[in-house]
Order: sequence, then C-alpha cells, then structure tokens
Amino acid sequence: MTGAKDPFSSGHNGRVPRRSKPEKYSPSWFWPCAAIVVPFVHAASRLRLTRTENLPEKGAFVLAPNHYSEIDPLVIAVALWDLGRAPRFLAKASLWKVPVVGAALKATGQIPVERSGMNRGAIPLESANALVRDERAVIVYPEGSLTRDPAMWPMRGKVGAVRLALEQDIPLIPAAHWGTHGLMPRYVKRLKLFPRARITVTFGEPVDLSQFRGKPLDSALLNAATEVLMQSITELLEDLRGEKAPDRRWDPRSQGQAETGRF
Repeated sequence: MTGAKDPFSSGHNGRVPRRSKPEKYSPSWFWPCAAIVVPFVHAASRLRLTRTENLPEKGAFVLAPNHYSEIDPLVIAVALWDLGRAPRFLAKASLWKVPVVGAALKATGQIPVERSGMNRGAIPLESANALVRDERAVIVYPEGSLTRDPAMWPMRGKVGAVRLALEQDIPLIPAAHWGTHGLMPRYVKRLKLFPRARITVTFGEPVDLSQFRGKPLDSALLNAATEVLMQSITELLEDLRGEKAPDRRWDPRSQGQAETGRF
C-alpha cells in the first residue's frame, strides 16, 4: 500500500516476552486445539505482536479487535495463546444445545449470547459472572461482522463490548491487526498460503471508560462509549498502516446495507 510503513521494520523483534504463570500452561481442552491451530498460523504467516505490555497477564478483560477477514478470529486466538492467555469468544447460545459442540464450548469456557428475540445481545448472568470469577479473557468484535468499509477501516461499532466491560467493571482492551487479508482475502473463504502473509497484531492501553461508569446503561451512553472504543481501535490501525483513516466512519445503515452481527 502506497505510503504505508512496514510494521516489521521497527519495534519488537517478534519474540513474545515471558509472562508470569501463563494461563495456557494449565491443563485444559485448549491444548489439543492449540496443538493444531498454533503451528498452522505460525507456518502460514509471519505473525508479529507489539505493545504486548498492554495485555493483562491475569484477571478478566474484554479484548476488542478490528475485523475484515474470516481468518481474523484464528489469528487473534493464537496471539492471545502466545501471550499466555486462553482465547474465548462469544458464540450464539443455540450452539450449546448441539451435541458434542455444546460440550466443547462449555469445556473451553466460551460465552453464550442470544442473537434473537427479546434477549438479543444478552449474555447470561452466570456466564458473565464466571468470566470475572475465573479471571478469563473474552474476545468481542465490536463491529459484529467484517467491516463494510471499502478500504477496510473499522466501521460503526455495536455496543456489546462496552456493555460487558461496564456491567462487569473489567478492562476493555482495544486491538488492531493488519495483514490477515494476505492469508485470507476479505469475503474469500479460502487460504492464500504463498507468499506467507506478514501480520502484525498490536494491543492498546485500556479504554478510559471512567466517564461512563456508575451511570444507567442506556442507548445513548453505550453508543457514546462504543465510539470511544472504535476511535481507539482506528488509531491503532492507523499506526500499523501508516496512514490516516477517513474522517467519517462507515455506517452500513447510511449506505443502505443490512445490519449484521450479534449486537
């Protein structure tokens, strides 16, 4: 991309700093999954992690990354695993009723979320409490789906990530990555293995939500907090890409596009 800086040219050398008592070393159902997924992602890409000091070594938190390729969740999961944290995602609650699948989701501590009806976007209280009690990390894509922005900048966000962070009073960590489209182009559900994609994942400082805490979580407050989050993610991505994002964030509704995603 013209004018974009090479994220591999400076900063960390790609080595992951040692972290105390990494969660991934505790026996769990993540091990067999990691034995397959982690070597694959590292073989298929040149994965580099930066600003890793911003990712909590322990305790519950919400990680909110940008999203523009179908392979994004796999890459973010490996990034967390490399840093000693077990990756967990939100998944539609109906999957918990599927034999075997539901057991696997429960065993790995994935978080169910309602996607329809009156409880749309709701996370069961038991699951939310377990997230905090067991000091888990959960990945929530605030855009809800692949960005519709033609240039792959973060689009308008949905409120699920900030709602969970505010309700449970846990850190909200913005993240951005660039290069996953080299491994799996947007809207294309097949891998591009050669040449190896160069992917950088960077973690931001916790989003300052102090102005929103202790107040009723109405629509206006959640939308305002979400915009603060989306701006943090955009700034991280600007740094990775070495260019400025558009002044106006892409909004599917104003473009006549159907709303998609969990929240």
